[in-house]
Amino acid sequence: MGVTIGTNSGFVTSAPTADPGAFVSTTIDNTGWVTRDTSPAAAIKIKEIGWWCADATEAGNWRGALYAADGAVVPGEAGTRLYLTANQAKGTTSGWKSVAVDWSISPSTAYWIGVGVDNVATTTTCRYAMIGGSGFDTKNAGAAMSNPFGGGALVGAAYCAAIYVIWEAATPGIKINIGDVWKDVTGVQINIGDTWKTVTKGEVNIGDVWKTFFGS
Repeated sequence: MGVTIGTNSGFVTSAPTADPGAFVSTTIDNTGWVTRDTSPAAAIKIKEIGWWCADATEAGNWRGALYAADGAVVPGEAGTRLYLTANQAKGTTSGWKSVAVDWSISPSTAYWIGVGVDNVATTTTCRYAMIGGSGFDTKNAGAAMSNPFGGGALVGAAYCAAIYVIWEAATPGIKINIGDVWKDVTGVQINIGDTWKTVTKGEVNIGDVWKTFFGS
């Protein structure tokens, strides 16, 4: 299947489970990798980051990171580190590695999604594609995922790596404050002809455009 944006690279809606297949691989241990993608128009949060470990190698740690596309050397390269996970155990088997996160992001914005893997005795590799992406970069001895990234200045501008994040959209809704605690309103009813009817959707008109503020 290869490495594909929206499936097993960049912003995805569900975690990949399949091997990306025989594609281009290169060393990821003792290295920082970042791959560039643009957040979907509805995205407000990242809830998981993961990557493909192509080899069964010795135990070590990895960490995930998110960078702004504001690097100083080449316009649009990975620059300011926005988020960094704690150390995560890589284990000794191949497969997808992931960790849950709670990272707020902006919609329709370019980001660099990164993974750094500790040095282990046997070379550990990850996969990437040379088409279909919008940027891939690496940093030797960059497993700590430094701030700023300071990599190779947009190496492989059309590449994408087998590194993904699961994004989450805003959930329209209404809240009410009860005893200084905000509670979600799960249902609204209106009385029509002495009969209570459930309202499943609410909209408000802003600038001649109807916006949903609860329901779907």
